[in-house]
Amino acid sequence: MPGLPEDHERFARAALGAYGRAPDTPLRLLSLSENATYLVGDVGGDEGCDDEPVVLRVHRPGYHSVEEIRSELDWMAALRTQTSVRTPELVPTVTGEPVTAAHVGDRMLYVDAVSYIAGCTAEEDPDVVGFDALGELTAIMHQHVQSWTAPAHFTRFRWDLDAILGPHARWGDWRAAHALTASDRAVIERAATEITGRLTEFGMDPDRFGLVHADLRLANLMVDPNAPESGITVIDFDDCGWSWHLADLGAVVSWIEDTPAAERIVSDWLSGYLTRRPLPPEDLAMIPTFVMLRRIHLTAWTASHHDADAAIAVGPEFATGTAALAHRYLDEPDWLAEAIARADQHATR
Repeated sequence: MPGLPEDHERFARAALGAYGRAPDTPLRLLSLSENATYLVGDVGGDEGCDDEPVVLRVHRPGYHSVEEIRSELDWMAALRTQTSVRTPELVPTVTGEPVTAAHVGDRMLYVDAVSYIAGCTAEEDPDVVGFDALGELTAIMHQHVQSWTAPAHFTRFRWDLDAILGPHARWGDWRAAHALTASDRAVIERAATEITGRLTEFGMDPDRFGLVHADLRLANLMVDPNAPESGITVIDFDDCGWSWHLADLGAVVSWIEDTPAAERIVSDWLSGYLTRRPLPPEDLAMIPTFVMLRRIHLTAWTASHHDADAAIAVGPEFATGTAALAHRYLDEPDWLAEAIARADQHATR
């Protein structure tokens, strides 16, 4: 799958007219990952300017069809209007379309826009995040899908074993991480085999498998340190799709799966989740598997997205850390057990 072209800003600028913005409107790159996200306009704006700032997203070529992007935006809007989950508001084009095609020469990329959310990402100020509140929001999202009638055009991909660990995995092959030694690859392979066996037995019944955000990491949560009472706004539904519900918990501890902070976050998130949606013991027992699965998944992503901000930030040590975590997963049956038990006991009081 091709990555974003280096001149992705030209596509953002080419889309400005579709939103009624002048070609010279200020653009500021906010993040570069699967997509390039830009702030359009100035926060606070010039005096007398009627245009509110918006966030423009330039999509990576070949990752989503226009129908898949529309579907993502539909679910995001449904959560915002039908539940207590805060999400950005879609900003349609001047002709009312949710997605536009931006052309630069003979090349085309899809672009969409959403409202600007004040504050910062939780990655920038994690102390503002209440992970129990995030767990409760996640449970609300999972419950919503079970009763939601999606539009007829709705289509999203699946994050199943083949899509995550298979030979043609959507984010690439974790084995391509250059920092891994032969022994590292061997222990991660053992962990992947164990994960495959456990998830195959766990199954995909509707109470375990459904539409999930799939990327609830700190960078995709907006908070406002100046107004902590405003809570969490969930952003970037780009990877939402059909998967196990507990894959969302694995994503919450992205990049820090092997730290003490992850154990606290797992416990807090689970405490909040269980206030809305009970989980049987066999589901709780699978949490270490979903955390390990996410770690391997991200290792593949860093190998195939080496130029992305997040991959650069964690460096090659992330892959070797995955091997160390695989040892814990395979050899320490009580890994995360205390965190899970603490949350379960709190929920049953």
